[in-house]
Amino acid sequence: MKIDDVRRTAYSMPLTSPSFPPGPYRFFNREYFVIAYRTDPEALAAVVPEPLEITEPIVKYEFIRMPDSTGFGDYTETGQVIPVRLNGEEGVYTHAMYLDDDAPIAGGRELWGFPKKRATPKIEVESDVLVGTLHYGSVLCASGTMGYKHRPVDHDIVVKGMQAPNFILKIIPHVDGSPRICELVRFHLEDIVLKEAWTGPAALGLFPHALADVARRLPVREVLSATHFKADLTLGLGTVAFDYLAK
Repeated sequence: MKIDDVRRTAYSMPLTSPSFPPGPYRFFNREYFVIAYRTDPEALAAVVPEPLEITEPIVKYEFIRMPDSTGFGDYTETGQVIPVRLNGEEGVYTHAMYLDDDAPIAGGRELWGFPKKRATPKIEVESDVLVGTLHYGSVLCASGTMGYKHRPVDHDIVVKGMQAPNFILKIIPHVDGSPRICELVRFHLEDIVLKEAWTGPAALGLFPHALADVARRLPVREVLSATHFKADLTLGLGTVAFDYLAK
C-alpha cells in the first residue's frame, strides 16, 4: 500500500478493517430514560473541567436504548451528564458512559472523545415500572425506576433540551504516553423527530464499584425528576471548543 493510499483511506483502526463506517450516524426509535438528581457542588467541581462552568449541582443519569442505528447497530448505553455553561451558552458535559457494543465504543472514543467503557446496561418495562440497570460483570452499579408513562411531557421542552450543545473531553495519548490530543469537543444532536415523552415518580440507586465509579464521585442527594422519551435523530460530528495543549 502506497503512502497516498494510506492518507486517502485512513480514518480509523484497523486500517484495512475499521471498527465502524464513516458517518453521519442516524438513530431510529432511540429511547431515553433520564433521571435528574441533586449532588454535592464540591463533587461537581472536582470532575467538570475548565473552561466549562457549573450552573447548579445537578446530574442527569441517562439510560439510552438504541435498537436501530446506522453503522453502530443495536445497543444500550448509560452514564452521567452534567448541565454546564461555556461562554454564556448552556449545554451539558458528558462525564461517564457504559455500553455493550464495540463499534460505538471505538467510534465514540476516536471521533468525539466520548468517555465510553464496556459494561452491560439495560432498559426494560416490568409490569407498570420502567427499569434501567447497569452491571459491570456480575456487579450492579446503577438502578433506576420510574412509573411507566404516568403523565405526558411537553414536547417543546424535551426537544429544546436535546438541541443544547454537548461537551466532551477528548484525550488521545502520544506513543510515549503523554497527551497528543487534549480537547474540549462540542457537538449537537440534529434532525430530531420526537415521538413521545413521559414522566412519573422515580428513584435512583448508585452503588460503589472500582472500575464503574458512578456512585462515589457524584452521589445522589435528591431525585428531582425523570423523563422517558423516544426520538429519531442524527449524531452530529464535533468541533473543537477548547484546546488544552495550544501554546
